[in-house]
Amino acid sequence: MILVSGIIKYFRISETVLFNGDVYLGNFKGKLPHGKGKYTRSDGTVYEGDWEEGKLTGKGKVVWLSGATYEGEFCGGYLHGLGTFVGPDRSVYKGSWRMNIQHGLGRKQYGNLDVYDGLWKVGAHEGTGRYAWSNGNMYIGNWKAGNMCGRGVMKWLNGDIFDGFWLNGLRHGSGFYRFSDGSVYLGTWTMGLKDGQGTFYPPGSKQRSLMKWSKGNRKEFLSHSSLFNLEGSRAKHLNCKRSLSERIPSTGFFGSSGQISHRSMSLEEDWSLGDSAREFSSYDTSGMLSTSSDEGQQDVQDNDNWVYEREYIQGVLIKERKKKIAGLSYKSKQQRKFNAKEAKKKSCVDIFEGDKSYFLMLNLQLGIRYTVGKITPVPMREVRSLDFGERARIRMYFPRKGSQFTPPHYSVDFYWKDYCPMVFRNLREIFKLDAADYMMSICGDDGLRELSSPGKSGSIFFLSHDDRFVIKTTRRSELKVLLKMLPSYYDHVKEHENTLITKFFGLHQIRLESGKKVRFVVMGNMFCTELRIHRRYDLKGSYHGRVTNKDEIDESTTLKDRDLSYKFIMDKSLRESLFKQISLDCMFLESQQIIDYSLLLGLHFRAPEHLKSLPEQPDMLHKPENISAADGAISPADSFVPLKGLLLVTHEPSSVSTAPGTHIRGSTLRAYSVGDKEVDLLLPGTGRFRVQLGVNMPAQANHKPLQQDIGSAGIEHFEVYDVILYLGIIDILQEYNVKKKIEHAYKSLRVDPMTISAIEPKLYSKRFINFLETVVFPLEPEL
Repeated sequence: MILVSGIIKYFRISETVLFNGDVYLGNFKGKLPHGKGKYTRSDGTVYEGDWEEGKLTGKGKVVWLSGATYEGEFCGGYLHGLGTFVGPDRSVYKGSWRMNIQHGLGRKQYGNLDVYDGLWKVGAHEGTGRYAWSNGNMYIGNWKAGNMCGRGVMKWLNGDIFDGFWLNGLRHGSGFYRFSDGSVYLGTWTMGLKDGQGTFYPPGSKQRSLMKWSKGNRKEFLSHSSLFNLEGSRAKHLNCKRSLSERIPSTGFFGSSGQISHRSMSLEEDWSLGDSAREFSSYDTSGMLSTSSDEGQQDVQDNDNWVYEREYIQGVLIKERKKKIAGLSYKSKQQRKFNAKEAKKKSCVDIFEGDKSYFLMLNLQLGIRYTVGKITPVPMREVRSLDFGERARIRMYFPRKGSQFTPPHYSVDFYWKDYCPMVFRNLREIFKLDAADYMMSICGDDGLRELSSPGKSGSIFFLSHDDRFVIKTTRRSELKVLLKMLPSYYDHVKEHENTLITKFFGLHQIRLESGKKVRFVVMGNMFCTELRIHRRYDLKGSYHGRVTNKDEIDESTTLKDRDLSYKFIMDKSLRESLFKQISLDCMFLESQQIIDYSLLLGLHFRAPEHLKSLPEQPDMLHKPENISAADGAISPADSFVPLKGLLLVTHEPSSVSTAPGTHIRGSTLRAYSVGDKEVDLLLPGTGRFRVQLGVNMPAQANHKPLQQDIGSAGIEHFEVYDVILYLGIIDILQEYNVKKKIEHAYKSLRVDPMTISAIEPKLYSKRFINFLETVVFPLEPEL
């Protein structure tokens, strides 16, 4: 008998044999185990520890017949809290659990002596963590669903180091690879292979770009340590009742025969990912790399003055240029300072103090979430003339403290305006875009990211976390043009599902209490694809001033008309479909008096089919838990070897994704070379893709040396490439009557009168189409 707060409660200790042969010895509360007790199942599994009203809750230990054991915290019949699990293969996990699954901060030593320290989610590595292989290799960085994913650093036993981005356990994105001899390659990778432009620094060379890349990315990497410790702290203080407040199946621990997730220390309480990362990445990036590398076989004198600019396609080197590193002159430095000041001065979002980009993005997300939530429940109907009118607006005030209609937030007070909400809601339906997907892409937890620098007009660009949407700040004149053309635009895109014209999803405005305004438009990203875009071109059909400074070109640079060094040969039917739609779109733009638009062209190159993509030894990364402790490298037989650059095959709806996207247009195209049937694009070793207008369009790129390239030190290894094209018509918000200033500028530069006359909408479209037909996509015998 026990007296608790004046209430007498009775407990009894007894041994009970259940009808299924299980045995319980311990305390009871009524007919339920409560307090301390030992439960022995008929299959030999034994639990000894705390109970609460018939469920395992508190601390205890389980021993399975297989030899596996768990000792730690339980809640509601589940392994829940902190505990140590020893598997039948002698692997050991110590850390946080949630409902029988590793979840939170934990450390696991596998049976092959590999060790993972870090965050877990639903039984897999997710978040920040450190994985040490028994052979001496080590990775520190981000994980997702059990694979290296995001920013991370890998160090091999031989001293090689890769610092950069990963996807599904393979290098994917930007990064630099430092060889043990001191040479460095700074560039981009796709699924473990060099892909795109990069720079090789021989031993002893100066690498200013490397230091800039490291400085720009290390802050982001090390900042994960605070997140890691925060998550770890939370994991150690799980509240049983609160964390199980969700609906829990009645099966629990014993209902599942004691089975737990095997997807899968003493836990080092003082271990910090940030500390390890600092120690791990303390290799020399001071500006000099010490000593000869397999990567650079040239015997180079004065290596500190020379680098090699290279370009790869799926691991195949296609272009190389030797470049001398020269310090910036005083004049160049002053010019850069001047340009930076001008860009800052022109920026139309320079209205916030401090972190203006953060506040702007937060305001965008708050406003769009409010607008979509308000308009979506309204029943669908055809748009009316009033939906395009001056009164077709949604307005709302967002105070920091929140209101009856708006949540509290950490930005500044602002006023929100949404233009023509019913029209854009219907446009999103026409483009087959789900409202929830739209809102989550822009307003989800991962947020938006600002693109590198303002455009020539001072506009700022943001990209959604999934790359589906581009958000651009606009001038008042552009907003007026879009509103004026919106009724005709709506009819055009509804009638022509294959239109190449930019997809618009929303038009909004933010106004501060001071009266300053930012207007922006949400558009589809034409380059939203899993394939790497190796080249980007903005083509207007003019050569005047349409060239890019070679010293400013990098992987993300959008090149211009005079930079185009390829002509593209397409399937006859594909080309006819392309120019039919371009003509229709240009006729529409003429009717709206629009000029100065461009064809945005993206190129994905395929490696020449007769070359093999050999693995880059010894830096091929192994996936954890699936390797032998003695493995040090993957054999050539394990790597991908492309047999063909690309193939056109008959369309099979079940073999390709038919889901609509922000850049997807219309129906599947027909190809003359496949009997005028609908076709898919087959990329050996990569995937199968649906061919649509402006999306996944195959072509042959024939290299044509530019005048400025003749006699240069660059080496183009091939003359013909298989390419995949992505294209669309952009910059459609310039009206003819606002281009008088440009006409005056052309006259002052004494440009040919024919160029001046081409500013008129009809002549502009004629010149534009002629340039594409004769220079970019010339008519030649089909492939």
